[in-house]
Amino acid sequence: MDRLGPFVLGPNDTPENGIYTGDARELAKAIPNESVDLIFTDPPYVKKYLTLYGWLAQMASRTLLPGGSLFAECGHAYLPEILDLIRPHLNYHWINCQYQPTVTATPRFWPRMIYIRWKPFLWFVKGRYVNRFFVQDGISSRAKDKRYHIWGQPETSVSYWLRQLAGRLEGAIVVDPFAGGGTVPAVCKMLGRRYLAFEIDPDVAETARERVRNTQMPLFVLEHEQVEMTLGGD
Repeated sequence: MDRLGPFVLGPNDTPENGIYTGDARELAKAIPNESVDLIFTDPPYVKKYLTLYGWLAQMASRTLLPGGSLFAECGHAYLPEILDLIRPHLNYHWINCQYQPTVTATPRFWPRMIYIRWKPFLWFVKGRYVNRFFVQDGISSRAKDKRYHIWGQPETSVSYWLRQLAGRLEGAIVVDPFAGGGTVPAVCKMLGRRYLAFEIDPDVAETARERVRNTQMPLFVLEHEQVEMTLGGD
């Protein structure tokens, strides 16, 4: 039986079965304890949603396998508060950087008069992280991809960190509680890794499912070297 139990994510499931519509705070209750290898997600950044980071950390502490990682994108403005919400539940590992080269319009944070040229990816671990491989803490992303969601992110950085943290783990399960346009599920499909994703907006969830349906699956399970060739080596 698959270790995700009620979600029935076996190797022969259709990709859209991995994206569920509903509030992640309710749906995640069905994830068994210590059943997930990696939580990779992009929560909302605005101040009224800050408490979601505390919930995310608590959920990760319960559902991650020992040594498993939480990788969460975040904004800069409330970084101290976000760190305080996560640290009681998981061990801080690193802050990674998605560098954003000059695009048509550089994002600005008007309250503090800042041009934003990079995005933090917070990396926390349940217990002690054990991995023999070095991971880059900075990735240069391509232009923003808003085809599937207004807050959509390019696959470049997601694919790099996912293949480092989950691409090397046979049978790895990746969870994205805030799936949006489906970048994480799509990259998981490219990697041949199982995923579980939640999206509260039914229309956005269906867009993500359609994206995953149109994503090319590997012809066979990818080993690390083959992943590097497929998604672009370092």
